[in-house]
Amino acid sequence: MKSDRLLSILLLLQTRGRVPARELAGRLEVSVRTVYRDIEALSASGVPVYAERGRHGGIELLAGFRTDVTGLTADESRALFILAAQGAHAALGLDAALGSALRKVMAALPAPHRPAAELTSRRILVDATRWRGGPRQAADLAALQDAVFSDRRLRLRYRHSGEREPRTYTVDPYGLVAKAGVWYLVADRRGRPQLFRADRVRSARLLDDPVRRRAGAELADVWEVLRREVEERGGGIEVTARVRRARLDLFRRMAAAELTAEPDDDGTGEWVTVRLRYPVLRAVRQLLAHSDQVEVLDPPEARAELLAGARRVTALYQEGPDPGSTAGGQERPKCRQDSVG
Repeated sequence: MKSDRLLSILLLLQTRGRVPARELAGRLEVSVRTVYRDIEALSASGVPVYAERGRHGGIELLAGFRTDVTGLTADESRALFILAAQGAHAALGLDAALGSALRKVMAALPAPHRPAAELTSRRILVDATRWRGGPRQAADLAALQDAVFSDRRLRLRYRHSGEREPRTYTVDPYGLVAKAGVWYLVADRRGRPQLFRADRVRSARLLDDPVRRRAGAELADVWEVLRREVEERGGGIEVTARVRRARLDLFRRMAAAELTAEPDDDGTGEWVTVRLRYPVLRAVRQLLAHSDQVEVLDPPEARAELLAGARRVTALYQEGPDPGSTAGGQERPKCRQDSVG
């Protein structure tokens, strides 16, 4: 474990330059004292590493020192070839670069680990997109990437959910996050963190002004704060329903609402009780897609909403065109029945 940790410190210093001891300790999940002991061990082995105290101090390698490290373990080799949904790389324009990088990594692997790494890439696939998520407008990530990597402010024309007209915002980007197949821009607006769905950005223009991020704030930290806010946000409506057991697996995949509790058996064996949360009452009409395989039990207003939706569907078909006519009013040709024999 210590040798792996020393190698990790060496690689971090080689790629990041000066790094505070506290940051190294956090990344490696050890104490600051352990980090300093590891630095002494690296120095004793001939690595030109030194530490500077003070507010702007840190640990770094002597300028110009580089080392090539190819001694990956078997598990590390396999881990590199388990990649998340390839759509993420395509959205960033990195599909070709990814393939090239993996070929280089494969060539650099110790020969005994290459077959396992290649097999892993064919046997394990991670797809982060949801089942039946429905079509989404493609997100144009080019300008967002430019702002993130050039550290410049961004002028957005952004359409919020439920609004027809977009609004204009000036934001300070931290970075991009892909969650369950959806890309988000994480940015500060007027000094406060905010999420922007990339597929709702109508236009994005880089400004000449440099980005104004809060001191010490990193993408991972800001994302964690925003993620928690979304998950813990109150409001909406909680619905209790029962689902036929035979339908439960399909229901879980199709559910467009948050399942807030594990299902519990109602005692009959045929039905399973589930609890869901919808952002607005009208959204419960999505359950009509399951016909008589799902019944809402509570609250009463959710049952009333489904009843109203079912009545509108019934009325639509009762008042629809005559079965013998097409939508344009033309009489449908009668089917010719030929005798068989």
